[in-house]
Amino acid sequence: MGESRKIILTVNGKRYEEEVEVRVTLADFIRHQLGLTGTHLGCEHGVCGACTILFDDRSARSCLMLAVQADGHDILTVEGIAPSADELHPLQQAFHEHHGLQCGFCTPGILTTLIEFLRDNPDPTEQEVRIAISGNLCRCTGYQNIVIATLDAAKRLRAQATQSQANPAKSR
Repeated sequence: MGESRKIILTVNGKRYEEEVEVRVTLADFIRHQLGLTGTHLGCEHGVCGACTILFDDRSARSCLMLAVQADGHDILTVEGIAPSADELHPLQQAFHEHHGLQCGFCTPGILTTLIEFLRDNPDPTEQEVRIAISGNLCRCTGYQNIVIATLDAAKRLRAQATQSQANPAKSR
C-alpha cells in the first residue's frame, strides 16, 4: 500500500471520515471505498462525462480528481439526487416517463450535469439543453428523449417552486 491520508467529506448528505491512498481517483474512491456504484467510469480521461458528480454544487469529472482533493468538500452523486427512497427527483421521473435512457451507463453523469444546469437555468430552451449535455456522451440514444425529459423536468421544477412559494408551510 502506498502513502495514504485521512479525508473528511460529505457525500449525498452523509459525512465520511476515511483513509485513502493519495493516488486514488475520486471516482474510484466513491465506487470502491464508499460503495456508491452509480458513478460510472467510461473513458477515464474526462471526455465522456459518465463520472460526473456535483462537487460543492458544481459539476466535475470525478475520474480527473484525486480523492484527497475532496477533503472538506461536499459531493452529490446520482444516489443522492432523489429526495427519499420512495420518491424520484422530478428529473429522474421525467427521464423514466420519457424514456430518457437506454442502457443507463451515461445516465448518472447526465443527471448530475442536468441537476446543476436546471438549478442555474430553470426555463431552458431545447438548444440550451443540448449545449448543457454536450459534454456527456451517450452511445445508445440520439439525445432526443433526454432533451424532452429535461424540458419536462424543468416545467415540473418550476411548478414545484411556484407551489412551494404559494404554500410555504407545506414545503417544509
